Amino acid sequence: MDLSARKAAARKAAFAARKAAHDLDPGGASGVLSSVLAGYRGVPLAGYMPIRTEIDPLPAMAEAAAHGPVAVPVIEAEGQPLKFSRWTPEGALREGPFGAQVPVVDAFFDPEIVIVPLVAFGRDGGRLGYGGGFYDRTLERLRARRATLAIGFAYAAQEALDLPLEATDQPLDLIVTEARVIEP
Repeated sequence: MDLSARKAAARKAAFAARKAAHDLDPGGASGVLSSVLAGYRGVPLAGYMPIRTEIDPLPAMAEAAAHGPVAVPVIEAEGQPLKFSRWTPEGALREGPFGAQVPVVDAFFDPEIVIVPLVAFGRDGGRLGYGGGFYDRTLERLRARRATLAIGFAYAAQEALDLPLEATDQPLDLIVTEARVIEP
């Protein structure tokens, strides 16, 4: 099986595991993420607006926004890195690409911490995303400028063994689930 087929099979299994975990989520899944971010008060960070069955980082982002700048990703074009626009819990949003909400007013900045959504993760820091390469290009660009902490946020059920990864895949520095923190 070639790499592309392996990735497609891994994504299919991971989407099913994520949906099952999401269906059982009683809320409060971002508690562990909040505790991790508490150690980085005031450090510029980026989260994401959850879509479909992604685990919800918004409560942790709202808490962090009380102490420093928080942004969400904005897709400007296919094949390009993401840009990050300042987000506040009460800020006005508009529809962005792929159904994710983005701020009405763009106020771009480069975060030092990026909370990364994902489809599957490995304990070694490997991450399987949706396949567009947005976060890989973005983390590569940010890390070329300065140290950038990439925190994968996912349900524990999204852990996978033997992820099909490529040389261009950017590793996660931490993985935070609803239950624990994993340090690769």
